[in-house]
Amino acid sequence: MIRHLIPVLLGAALGAMLGHFGRCQGGTCPLTSTWWRGALYGGVMGLLFSFGPRR
Repeated sequence: MIRHLIPVLLGAALGAMLGHFGRCQGGTCPLTSTWWRGALYGGVMGLLFSFGPRR
């Protein structure tokens, strides 16, 4: 469980920062228009990354 939770939280934090600080001026960018969309996208990417091949 921890193996999947840490990448999700890390991805969500990075996505939220990208959504907050990387805003586009028009508000039409789907990833960076709001912080919560960036956090959601980052969390999903972190989850997918955690299911990657084990070494």
